[in-house]
Amino acid sequence: MQFDDQINRFGTHSVKWDMMERLYGVPADKGLSMWVADMDFRPPACVQAAVEKMAAHGVYGYYGDDAAYRESIRWWMQTRHGWALNPDHIFTTHGLVNATGLVVDAYTAPGDGILLMTPVYHAFARTIKAAGRVVVECPLALVDGRYEIDFAAWDSRMTGRESMLILCSPHNPGGRVWKAEELRGVADFCTRHDLILGTDEIHHDLVMPGHRHIAMPLAAPDIADRLVMLTATTKTFNIAGAHIGNVIIADDALRAKFASKIMAMGISGNSFGMHMAEAAYSPEGAVWVDALVTYLDGNRQIFDAGVNAIPGLRSMPLEATYLSWVDFTGTGMAPAEFKARVEKAAQICANHGETFGTGGESYLRFNIATPRARIEDAVARLQTAFGDLQ
Repeated sequence: MQFDDQINRFGTHSVKWDMMERLYGVPADKGLSMWVADMDFRPPACVQAAVEKMAAHGVYGYYGDDAAYRESIRWWMQTRHGWALNPDHIFTTHGLVNATGLVVDAYTAPGDGILLMTPVYHAFARTIKAAGRVVVECPLALVDGRYEIDFAAWDSRMTGRESMLILCSPHNPGGRVWKAEELRGVADFCTRHDLILGTDEIHHDLVMPGHRHIAMPLAAPDIADRLVMLTATTKTFNIAGAHIGNVIIADDALRAKFASKIMAMGISGNSFGMHMAEAAYSPEGAVWVDALVTYLDGNRQIFDAGVNAIPGLRSMPLEATYLSWVDFTGTGMAPAEFKARVEKAAQICANHGETFGTGGESYLRFNIATPRARIEDAVARLQTAFGDLQ
């Protein structure tokens, strides 16, 4: 199986592998890199073929006539998610962190409060703060080992200075697939407090068996006048370095405002990324994604069983994404101690939980999108590093 291939990524300017020793002190010749959210798998052959076709042509000019590119996005969302969108509502950005920055700039003002459901993807807070806006944390409730939304608690935090909520759906790092009634609740909360809702659905294709992602326009079709959708091929197909993403806006007024921001910033599509995205959003790409999710689910089961067998460690049930959120509270250790065991003893790099905001302090996030042999190795290393708790 192609996902079992162990590809040497050292010396390729890989943030995930080439920065491991510098940032974590984990030796490159012995360490396991399980932090940055990209996969250690090659993309489907159709994506590779698109890049090779460009290379064979040898002229790398501006991308024009994007009708086929837009149609591939429309086809994917309709076929895979049951979401019928208008191709004319699609904007192309340089990835979804760039898209987040553009959305924040287009619809909020300096000093505005922007709500995040914490703990949540760390780049949101970084982008908001850099734009001179204020992060307003709305902590998720931990109920029976999984995250739930406490709307009453959030209502009590509102001051009237908030202008936007950024939703991560499915949730990173908790791996939750929000149910229809939860998404409806988010929509009603945004209406109640007059908030723009930016929903980042970058992980929407990576959903574990037994769960179903619902695109926000399907859960709350009545809030188009405040809804901005963010989607991308990059997580699904492991092409994050292509820096390609989409902002999809159905409302005319919201779309006009965003179009002005795109024009003012001089944003145009990355030609390589657009060719890759069009190739990925295809029947061949769909077959590959189905095989990928099956493989990731197998990794999930092995990792969870191994981690949960260690007294004091608990991996949050993973409904989507390839990011395992492990709680070390039960060890009784301070973060410095459990991090040292993971990084020094097990020689594994994982994301530090506190970077995801309130509620993440006792956690580490592990990327399990890697060949199964590495998952088995990681489990063995962790069980040894915490062996005195057995």
